[in-house]
This record gives sequence, C-alpha cells and structure tokens, in this order.
Amino acid sequence: MSYVKVMIHAVWGTKRHQALITKDIRPTLLAHIIQNAKQKEIFIDTINSQPEHVHCLFGLNADMSLSKALNLIKGESAFWMNKQKLSNYKFEWADDYFAASVSESQLDKVRGYILNQDAHHRKIGFTEEYNKFLTSYGYNSQG
Repeated sequence: MSYVKVMIHAVWGTKRHQALITKDIRPTLLAHIIQNAKQKEIFIDTINSQPEHVHCLFGLNADMSLSKALNLIKGESAFWMNKQKLSNYKFEWADDYFAASVSESQLDKVRGYILNQDAHHRKIGFTEEYNKFLTSYGYNSQG
C-alpha cells in the first residue's frame, strides 16, 4: 500500500470572472463540491468562495493527478449547477487555475486564509489576488 499526503491549495474562477456564485448559491454549491469530491476519493479539507472564484485546500491520493482532480471537481460542479438551474446564466468555470502544494507546517495558515475570504476581499479584488499568487510563485502575472 502506498501512503501519500500531498495537500494542494487551488484557486479557480468563473469564466470571464462573472459574479455567479451568489450568497444564496454559495453554501449549496460548496456542499455539492465536497460531496462530489468525496465520491471521487478527493479529500477536501477546506473550501470557500467569493462571487467569481473558489479557494480549495484538498489532498491528492496516490492514483490522482492534480489536473484530473480539478477537472473532476470543476467539470462536474458546472454541469450540476446548470442542471439544477441555480443561476439565471450559464455557469462555467474558467479553464485556468492556480495550484500549489502546501507543507504540513503551513496548513493552518492556508485554512485560515481560505476561511477568511470575505474579509480579505474587502481589501483586494480577485484579479489582483490571483496575480499576487502567480508572482509569489515566480510566474508572470497575466491579469
């Protein structure tokens, strides 16, 4: 048996950064993402969202790649949102995402950051936050 603990902090947004995740929809969408991920053996530790993006701390198992996990989470949740007609608009996720591994010593800090999104985004917008992530990890920011 393989023993794997790889924790990932992923951030992804709605297509064209549309503010489709309303406060009414948010709890239902996040609960569905957690339930669906569990069925696919993806452990979601912490998740939260803003109207146009999601932050998720999750674990990869030995049989799952990062891109597969995010495709399963994003693809199924967009399909489900449209099937449930929870939005007046077609719900789509942007193709791109940010993801980084999180060391054991930083898990509590990342959990706090994810759970504190409402307060955080009173000071900084999604595009600026996303570009800061890219810059801090050595990528050129692409707005």
